[in-house]
Amino acid sequence: MSSKARQPRKRRYVSRTTVRLLRPLLRYSEGREAYVLRLVGRRFGPVLRQDRRRAGRRGYSGPERRRVGSVRIAVN
Repeated sequence: MSSKARQPRKRRYVSRTTVRLLRPLLRYSEGREAYVLRLVGRRFGPVLRQDRRRAGRRGYSGPERRRVGSVRIAVN
């Protein structure tokens, strides 16, 4: 065994299509909540997560709130 300290591998976000194409080579790891390579994924290879960050994002349709000066609200 090596005396090197183990560091967690960086998660890489990939598209749903990429996960589907690589599915025969990957297994889902519950502990990592990510996909890893079958057989060697415990120690080597990429750690892939499905990119869901863009899926539910919609544009904000409310009033513009950036660069607006502070507004004081009077309380009666």
